[in-house]
Amino acid sequence: MDAGEKKSYVSRIHEVLELVRPYLQADGGDIDFVDLTDDLTVQVVLKGACHSCPMSIQTLKFGVENALKNAIPEIKEVVAV
Repeated sequence: MDAGEKKSYVSRIHEVLELVRPYLQADGGDIDFVDLTDDLTVQVVLKGACHSCPMSIQTLKFGVENALKNAIPEIKEVVAV
């Protein structure tokens, strides 16, 4: 993936995260984008209540990852770092 392609993906990722962010914030949490790897894995940091919540993996996989994959089918997975 070249720099322009990565920039385009990252821009789209930020747009999707802005759509899911209000749901996380409603429960006292938040999410920050960290990086997009060359194999199209999105790295994020869960913050606030989401960081220590026992349901955070489900939120990440069934909420955030599904939203990103629906908007950007090329995304392989979303991982918390």
